[in-house]
Amino acid sequence: MNKELAQALTQLLGDRFTTAEYERNQHGKDESTLRPMPPDAVCFPLSTEEVAEIVRLCYQHHMPIIPFGAGSSLEGHVFAPHGGVSIDLSRMDQIVRVSADDLDCTVQAGVTRQQLDKHLRPLGLFFPVDPGADATFGGMASTRASGTNAVHYGTMSENILMLKVVLPNGEIINTGTRARKSSAGYDLTHLFVGAEGTLGVITEVTLRLQGVPEAISVAVVGFSAFEAAVQAVTEVRQIGVPVARIEFLDEVMVKAVNQFSGLSLVEQPTLFLEFHGSNTAVADNAQQVGAVMHAYGGSDFQWAVNQEERTALWTARHNAYFASLAFRPGSRALTTDVCVPISRLAECIAETRRDVDASSLVAPIVGHVGDGNFHMLMLVDPDRPDDYAAAEKLNERLVRRALAMGGTITGEHGVGMGKMKYMAAQHGEGALAVMRAIKQALDPENLMNPGKMIPAELGK
Repeated sequence: MNKELAQALTQLLGDRFTTAEYERNQHGKDESTLRPMPPDAVCFPLSTEEVAEIVRLCYQHHMPIIPFGAGSSLEGHVFAPHGGVSIDLSRMDQIVRVSADDLDCTVQAGVTRQQLDKHLRPLGLFFPVDPGADATFGGMASTRASGTNAVHYGTMSENILMLKVVLPNGEIINTGTRARKSSAGYDLTHLFVGAEGTLGVITEVTLRLQGVPEAISVAVVGFSAFEAAVQAVTEVRQIGVPVARIEFLDEVMVKAVNQFSGLSLVEQPTLFLEFHGSNTAVADNAQQVGAVMHAYGGSDFQWAVNQEERTALWTARHNAYFASLAFRPGSRALTTDVCVPISRLAECIAETRRDVDASSLVAPIVGHVGDGNFHMLMLVDPDRPDDYAAAEKLNERLVRRALAMGGTITGEHGVGMGKMKYMAAQHGEGALAVMRAIKQALDPENLMNPGKMIPAELGK
């Protein structure tokens, strides 16, 4: 760590700047199985202005900068392969403003989704994007996060109005306005959404909000075969019946969830469905969907109508990652996701399941099947290199399969370091050249989260 830079950051932040080994190690790892890569130092700013000053100092000393939220990413987004300074935004946790009339709010980057939800509920509002982890909004914006509600409400891309961003030279910009639409200039907001911290540090996010629906009902339906479950979902989407959530759990995941969360679901391929709207609309939509499910051999709906039952089901779904780890004690999870056109989803999952069955691994599958996105959690023994090799092979085959079906290498986890090697296969060299040109224009020193997302770093 450069002594002059360390002194300047200490003067700026006091004890909110540290080179302590424990903090460095905590900020050089995530929930992936990738080898941790700690930064040289960690900063804990409290304001956009402090972030800007940190970035200016790092820029002057040619020090890499790694934005950090909750550390819940899955592809090495927060690692420091070239060392540098980790900017931990978790203490920037203020809800700046909420406008119930305009259905929007502004939050600092360190606010978490559960924190915002707790604040909004008394106002009859909610924010719909709900990744499994209690992630920060800076991280959710940076990875273009998604979740169980995306089939109806969209991803972070559709739910962000504007950002406040610190550029690599320390300049602060706003990327848009609170207006619901604009045709004025380049769409800078969506340039930074999904950029994974490679173009700047997001410090504030202005979000679209939703009113809590008059009626919410959750139904669970089981199938004897997962192909039938996915085909039923495909038909529901094709006929256009509004469903707020459509989640799939294979029989292995159902067994794991039962054991971890104390549920008593039948251990078979299962769908969780949630309906939003007026009482009449929810009843009508559920009836139509129920008819489709029956046509594909689905069971009668098991309803969870009251808040306590609904919360138990969705908490169990959000804890699927931890349920999987507990299902094979001592294991680690190599977690991957892809997204394909919904017409190819059943085929993609079927071929993936055949690969899993032919391997030596246990690998539960869970997915936001309403929009063609699913996850595979490959449970590996940390002491068995063969497990890691088998998991990497499964991941490679899944990614290539998704691309061949017109899909993407990741629907919501992001690229980071883990899936960077597949970017050329998805985008082609022409599109990657455009990405590199944007990176070069905004970050010519390649200081912002280097070694992530775009293969072949600048200057090499």
